[in-house]
Amino acid sequence: MKKKIIFGVMALFLAALLAACGNSSEETESSGDKKEQEEQKEDTEGGMGHSAEEMSSDGSVPDGLKKAEDPEFAIGDKAEIKAEHMKGMKGAESTISGAFNTTVYTVSYTPTNGGDPVKNHKWVIHEEFENPGEAPMEEGEEAVMTATHMKGMKGATATIDSAKETTVYMVDFTTTDTEEQVENHKWVTEEELAPVE
Repeated sequence: MKKKIIFGVMALFLAALLAACGNSSEETESSGDKKEQEEQKEDTEGGMGHSAEEMSSDGSVPDGLKKAEDPEFAIGDKAEIKAEHMKGMKGAESTISGAFNTTVYTVSYTPTNGGDPVKNHKWVIHEEFENPGEAPMEEGEEAVMTATHMKGMKGATATIDSAKETTVYMVDFTTTDTEEQVENHKWVTEEELAPVE
């Protein structure tokens, strides 16, 4: 009888020990998941965490996009970036590689690759939507994007958050945090650039 009690107590003790180990590993996994979710949140809401490769483009522009005739910053000019769409951008000295007149939008969308929803992404231009019609599109209107600035953007349905007519620029710059070279970054507006003194 005593042996049965001892074995019973030992079995309970082992079960409790295994349950505690299981919880500990679950907590570690869940804290890892939380960290990953926080990083994804930073990426989607703040536009941070992109590599220079993701910020760069081949310099191609959509059909119908008009070159700016007399932009504030001409191709080859130096300008300081005042915006921080992505980490390492703000304060960087850039070289203008393109200047265009268009309507720019901030948009919210869910990436096609299953990533978290993105809110108030800057910028998508009018010519980077499928059959957008006359500019500007209205706030709250939905349209499918053809832009490829970020993974999961092309083919995603965007909701227009805001619109404005302005000059947009493609810029080359070196990130201030990692010193990586970014080429033909799309897009920076005239208000987001300052002359280099």
